[in-house]
Parts: sequence; structure tokens; C-alpha cells
Amino acid sequence: MASIKQALISVSDKTGVEGFAKALSERGVKLLSTGGTAKLLREAGIACRDVSDYTGFPEMMDGRVKTLNPKVHGGILARRDNAGDLASMAEHGIEQIDLVCVNLYPFREAVAKEGCTIDDAIENIDIGGPCMVRASAKNHKFVTIVVDPSDYGMVINAIDQNELNEQIRRALATKAFAHTAAYDGAIANHFSALNSDGSKRKFPDIFTRQFVKTADELRYGENPHQDGAFYADLEDTGLSLANCEVLQGKALSYNNIADADAAFACVRDFTDNAAVIVKHANPCGVAVGGAQAEIYERARAADSTSAFGGIAAFNRPLDGATASLIAETFMEVVIAPGFTDEARAALAEKKNLRLLLAPSAEPVSGGLEFKRVNGGLLVQERDAHILDRSACTVVTDRAPTEEEWDDMLFAWSVAKHVKSNAIVFAKGGVTLGVGAGQMNRVNSTRIAALHGGEAIKGSAVASDAFFPFRDGVDALAEAGAKAVIQPGGSMRDQEVIAAANEHGLAMIFTGIRHFRH
Repeated sequence: MASIKQALISVSDKTGVEGFAKALSERGVKLLSTGGTAKLLREAGIACRDVSDYTGFPEMMDGRVKTLNPKVHGGILARRDNAGDLASMAEHGIEQIDLVCVNLYPFREAVAKEGCTIDDAIENIDIGGPCMVRASAKNHKFVTIVVDPSDYGMVINAIDQNELNEQIRRALATKAFAHTAAYDGAIANHFSALNSDGSKRKFPDIFTRQFVKTADELRYGENPHQDGAFYADLEDTGLSLANCEVLQGKALSYNNIADADAAFACVRDFTDNAAVIVKHANPCGVAVGGAQAEIYERARAADSTSAFGGIAAFNRPLDGATASLIAETFMEVVIAPGFTDEARAALAEKKNLRLLLAPSAEPVSGGLEFKRVNGGLLVQERDAHILDRSACTVVTDRAPTEEEWDDMLFAWSVAKHVKSNAIVFAKGGVTLGVGAGQMNRVNSTRIAALHGGEAIKGSAVASDAFFPFRDGVDALAEAGAKAVIQPGGSMRDQEVIAAANEHGLAMIFTGIRHFRH
């Protein structure tokens, strides 16, 4: 196992670098460094040599040129088992550099600042850093490259155990190549989104994003004959399935993750205690208000047939009473921002049931979402809109009662998460019938009404998009609904409003729609 005799340390992210450098120095490793990193190490009492002293060239051009030198890159790139490389090193006074600890200028952080100019962005493009990282990664047979502070402890431990082998160095090199790829991608994204006057467009002409596999491959894709994997978006810092912990259960499938994502996104839109059950990417039962066990029972009862084998999501830690109810039937996944000891015990015998622990249940934030289509990628802003009652307009002769307002706003929050065409009947903080994914709104209404039966009488209805004709309003009135909330905006709005007035319905326009495809 080759020993590490000399390391070059030059980092932008200085997290933990003092401790790492100190540990290397204590193990007899000579240190080379540059600029601010060298200053930091010396102030911490850690001896290091300036790269400029080693190369014989000072840092110049405001620091643009400091490591771009054959004595640096020769020391990194030289093959230790190649006689010609070793002869060149001896001829030109080049020393081996066995470990390189480098991470790059904070380009993303710089361009995210208000008022960042093109010149500011350019000055935050690292040149020497990527060169050293790539050189070290290329020569990982002999050189250890460290770009992530979280690896410092592992590297020191491997040195101590004499286990810093080629396999570990290759893993670190792979991470290094990903580091420079993401960096270059961020630069390309930024500059391809700039207008000629320096202003920035929302979507760049070139779109680069880096995703990292979260764990082993999934059990399968949408179907057992399809392989699948789950990748985390490193630039999406919001709460997601990628930062949930699996507490128990068998491996997740592609559909488990897709449905769990849909369920958790829905439940996070509610501030009151809420329970959401999703089946095939659509909420089949949602309830809010009251004790957790009570609302789960109401959500399950809303469509107990569909709930079987579904995904349950909660915006409060799961308690024992609710867990006992979940254990009564077959469920695939439960996701919550916490599980009490009683809940864990109640579900422990359900060996195949996956429990996903979320860091929190904060509302869905902004950011981008993607959909792959043949030959390309659709990119859009995430739909994080939460309706404010003050933005709504009463358009019928009859205004809704306070109870109808509550039911409509609740149904609207659920409809946002239902595949379009979406119709949701609700009353008293629970869904009664959900019509999803139909080719016309009348059929969605009829399907939802069929689920709800007699319970729909006196309920409120949410439609994710406008009614193009009065037939949809006639259908929901026939089912027994008393109030309806919808975006409005149809050419036949007046016809639709007239139909609502004929039936004595209260109707609200939101001015916004929630198509979900």
C-alpha cells in the first residue's frame, strides 16, 4: 500500500479542513497549500509550505494563476510505476503529491446573490481547482483525491488502518468527477440563461442537472419485468422522499416511491392534523381535524376498497392508536414526520410494511419538477400554490355558508393532488368521493358521486379546472352537492353560473387551476 508523504490542500469550503490537515501532519505528511487555506492552517499552528515557494512562481493575476504549473500537475499525474515519468520528475525537480484535497469556488452561491454581475460570475469560475481535481482523479491508481469534507474522517481512518487502497481511491475519484461535472453544469446553466443585457431567464437554453442514486436498485420499475432505481436531485434542497429514512419493511418499488411522494405532498398542504391515503397516485381518502386515529379512520372509510394496499401519509408523528388501526388492513407504505414507540411496536409484526420517517412535514416548497418524454424533458415550476379565501369570488346568487366554505377549500386542496380531470366531493373535513383522470369532467363527477353514494347529499365539490359546459354542474347537483369551487374562465361561464343558480348551488371562482397529469 503506497504511503502518503505529501498532500496539497486548497479548499473553498473550509469545513473541517483544520482537523484534516492536523491529522495528516501528525502522521508525518508534508503539506502544500495556497492563499486563504494556507493562512488558515498557519493560524491554527499547522505547518505548511506555499505552493508558490515549491513551484518558484508567485500567485499572480489576482490569484487566477497559482497551481497551473508542471511542478504541481507533474507531481499529481506522474505514474509511480512508469520509469519515464519518474525520470522526468527527477530531471525537473518535481515532487510526488500523493493526496489532493480540493473543492471549488462557490459558483452557485455567488450567482444566487442579488446583484451578481457577469464579471462577478466569471471571477467565481474556478480553473486551477478543477484541473487538480481531474488530474488527481485520473491518476487515482496512485493519488487520493478528496473533494467532500464528509470524507475526511474516512480517509484518516483508512490511512491508520493501512487500507487506503485503489478501490477506495477509485470511489473518491468517481465522486471527484461528479463534483467537477456538477460544477461545469452549473456554469453552463447560468450563462445559457443570460440575456444580452445580463438579465436572467428562468429556464436556460442548456439544462444540466445531477442526480445521485440513493441506494440499491428498486425491487422493480412500474412492472416486475422493468428494472428501476431512485436518484436524488442534489439541487433540490426541499423536503422529499430522498431525505426520508426507511425504518422497516421490504425494499421499495418504483410505484411505492411515486405514490408515497403523491401522498406526502398532499398531506403537507394542510396545517390541521391530516391523514391522506393514496392509491395509484391519487388520493382515495383524505380527512382533517380531530384526533389522528379518528381522521385516519374517516379517511379509510371514505373508500375502504381503494385504501386496501395503499399509501398512508400523516403530517404529525404517528401515534399508537392510529398504528393499531393501520395494522388491521394491508397497507404498502406509511410516511410520517415521526413514529412513537407505541406506533413502532404496533406495526413491528407487519414485516413487509414500509415505514418512512420524514424529517418534517413542512409545506411543499418551490423548485423544479421534471417529466421525461420520448426525445426530451419537460421542466416546470413545482405547483406550490395554496389558495387564499380572499382571492376567491362568489359568482352565484347564493353565497356559501361558513361550513360550505370550509368544505370547498378542503376539497380544493385535495383536488390539486388528483389527476385531471379531477372532481372531489367533501363534507365535514373528509372526502366522500374522488373522480380522477377521466377524459371528461362529467364522467369524473359521476364516478366520484358513485363512490360517495347518499353521503354526498349536502356536500361541497371542487373541480381542478373550469366546467366547459353546464352538464358537469347538472351532474353534481343531481348527486346532491350544494356548493362548488372551480377556477372559472370558460367561454360558457355564464351558462354554467346560470345552471348553478337554477339548482340553488353556491359557486366560487378561484381564478387558478390545478391540472395534474
